[in-house]
Amino acid sequence: MPPKKQDDRSQSSTPIPSTEYADPAPSKGPALPDAQYEAMSQVLNHIYDYRTPDGFDPSKLFHRKVNKRVIPEYYDTIKEPVALSTIKQKIMKREYSSFSQFVRDFALIPHNAQVFNRPDSGAFQDALVIRDQLVDQLRLLVEKGLITAEIATLPYLGEIPTYEDVPMEDAEGGDVAEEESSADEGEDDEEDEEDDDGRRKKRKGPRGASSISKREAADDSDTGKTGRHRARPPKLLTPMEARIQAILKGIRKPKNQRGQLMIRDFDRLPDKQQLPEYYATVREPIAYDALKRKYKRKKYRTVEEFMADVNLMFNNAKQFNEDDSQVYKHAVHLQKEAGKLYDIEKAKSDADFADEDGKVPMPNGILHNGDLYKVGDWVHVQNPNDLTKPIPAQIYRTYKAPNGQNMVNVCWYYRPEQTVHRFDKHFFPNEVVKTGRYRDHRIEEIEGKCFIMFCTRYFKGRPRGLPEGMEIYVCEARYNEAAHQFNKIKTWASCLPDEVRDKDYEMDLFDHPRKMKKYPSPLAYLLKDEQKETDELPKPQWGADGAPPRIGAVHRRPRGDRDSPPPEPTPPPPPKRPTPPPRQMPQPIAQNYANSATPAQQPRPMGRPPSFSYTQPQYTQHAAPSPAPRPPSVQPAYTPQTPQAQATPQPRPTQPAPTYQQPATPSVPPNPNTYAPKPAISYREPAPVEVYVLPDQANLSIPAEVREQYQHDEFGRVLFFTAPPVAIDDSTPSVKGHSIRYLAEKARRKDMLEKKRKAREMEHQQAERVSKKAKLDNLKHAASEIETLKRRALHALERQMAETAVAEMDDRDLADLSAAQITAMERQRMMETGARKREESRMLRLDAPAAFADDIDNRVVL
Repeated sequence: MPPKKQDDRSQSSTPIPSTEYADPAPSKGPALPDAQYEAMSQVLNHIYDYRTPDGFDPSKLFHRKVNKRVIPEYYDTIKEPVALSTIKQKIMKREYSSFSQFVRDFALIPHNAQVFNRPDSGAFQDALVIRDQLVDQLRLLVEKGLITAEIATLPYLGEIPTYEDVPMEDAEGGDVAEEESSADEGEDDEEDEEDDDGRRKKRKGPRGASSISKREAADDSDTGKTGRHRARPPKLLTPMEARIQAILKGIRKPKNQRGQLMIRDFDRLPDKQQLPEYYATVREPIAYDALKRKYKRKKYRTVEEFMADVNLMFNNAKQFNEDDSQVYKHAVHLQKEAGKLYDIEKAKSDADFADEDGKVPMPNGILHNGDLYKVGDWVHVQNPNDLTKPIPAQIYRTYKAPNGQNMVNVCWYYRPEQTVHRFDKHFFPNEVVKTGRYRDHRIEEIEGKCFIMFCTRYFKGRPRGLPEGMEIYVCEARYNEAAHQFNKIKTWASCLPDEVRDKDYEMDLFDHPRKMKKYPSPLAYLLKDEQKETDELPKPQWGADGAPPRIGAVHRRPRGDRDSPPPEPTPPPPPKRPTPPPRQMPQPIAQNYANSATPAQQPRPMGRPPSFSYTQPQYTQHAAPSPAPRPPSVQPAYTPQTPQAQATPQPRPTQPAPTYQQPATPSVPPNPNTYAPKPAISYREPAPVEVYVLPDQANLSIPAEVREQYQHDEFGRVLFFTAPPVAIDDSTPSVKGHSIRYLAEKARRKDMLEKKRKAREMEHQQAERVSKKAKLDNLKHAASEIETLKRRALHALERQMAETAVAEMDDRDLADLSAAQITAMERQRMMETGARKREESRMLRLDAPAAFADDIDNRVVL
């Protein structure tokens, strides 16, 4: 892999004027040969057709000049803007009087890109590729003899500004760098980094970017808030990502003897057309920029997988280059350095990579209320200022706080009524704008999921597989809260987290793309007559802390370069021809037809008449516009019940008996003088709402069988009207009047009756209060007595139970004692009887007449 050339130039911000020619006049100068113009076209076409090995077009950013309305600061820095289209036009018109002019114009393209952009941006790197390709093509022309080597040498246009090294974690991918350079969230906070000499140095933000912290401090001072919010998502790395980042930064530091970074030889893959033998030898080419891109997109699952790509990069260099080449030596040294860094990082414990605030990343998402919330999901966040309008947001980080609370970091999106804009700005329905506010929220503050689509896809279809009733928004622009500006988004991927930029979603396409119509600002009615174009920008009205503005504001300041003009007003439809009167049929005059759908025939005392009328007794008729017919002529002797075409009484037209109310058809052309005047479009008051529907979630909460019973639109949403149908009185009321004395007496009587009514109401209320108080006192007294009786009954019950228990125990003990005594006495009696008999058996009665001593057996015991 050949090393890239290094330029040593002095600092300068503008190209040095050429000394080879001054103020060329192509029409008067000598004409160049056709061969040189063909050579110019070949060089230009080669730059257009060139692609990197991965299929990327480095010339894409330089096809046309930078849009001055999008990036006006570009023209403050670059004094001679040039694009490929500029050179192509000059070649076609043959405006070059010398080949050196062509070389200088082409050299300005990469030079301007290097002056305006940072070295780590995609535009800067693409400019280097274009410059190398230009040098190679000019060298081929020198070999062919079309130009000299002196002409092929790129002129010195000035010094390229130098920048200090930017940490890897803050370097954005080249595919969206030019998009994010003008966005609010692309602004980096300053932080310290240690260089090779051990000194501390400051990392600067992108060119032309204002400090977001200063801007936020100004906003907070205006609103009285002290809460800090970020202009970019917080850096929250897992231990694996922190190790990979340390290795990537470590292998960028080694320099060779000339003080050049060794990694420059491996920044990008060589040109496939200039070095085809490299791709024939190396089967799996990879460069340092691919490692950074995969790291940024979080493609690596382990550190070992990353180290395999690092070793593959250096092994490819050693395989293709000679052993004594500088590239080979650099590869050997950097591969050893990468191995040392890997050992150092693997020896560290995961605790060494803990966040300073103690946050623990949760890359797999957070499970809450049965839903998994992960990076890239669109969600609704609670809005303390208006609970009916949650904050649309996108999740950028999921982590666990030191207190164990699950947290998410989201990017807020504002609704149009929360922004400050011109009074005539128009918005899409359901439109939101991306802000630079990245806020931390507890997972409990998430109300549910939603979806935000880019405006280029919103009218083509809807995402597939979304739950029914999920809110879908459309986004077209970013919103700068400091300058109150809207910047249209060019690349939607730049608005998404790195983890999901490469992912896409399937869509259910509409049969035909829907028309995207913008509507006037919902805040246009806030415009005041005294507001002028020279006034300062108004401030939004803030509410609760940690919430978007409660309501924005409108102004009359001149339209900026980035402000798109309002859409052209839609011309009103041509007036319809009057319907011819139906055939007249005799019918009783006394019959009354309910034509409640016909508007009132007399002017209504309203600032704006309703634009439609409707009836729905059978719930089958949709609202439709119906112009008011001219009032009929009235004869003194007859009051018609319905409009007539003649002044004399005539039979009414025959109409079928309606099962539902239908608008009456005027029998004469309408009189323009009887119409209410149509007001012009006014930005000073909100348009009155005439028909509205509920949000999809609220509408779906109504059972389907209930919704079918009411009038609804083609999407099945129930229609709600702000006024009931207009009841038309067919009879012409007679004009009545009263004298001023009568009206005054009537007013005094009405006032007296009103005072009496209020007095009666006050007396009634006073009586009710007294009665209520007495009732409450009685209830309290009764409750107290009941409580006393309860306590007494409880004590009596306890005493009775104790006495019963004692009585039962005494009777049982006496019975047992009596039985024991009887048993003891019986036993004592038996013992005494036995003892007496034994004693008698031992005694010999000598006075017995027929007794002998030997007749007694002493062994017998009675």
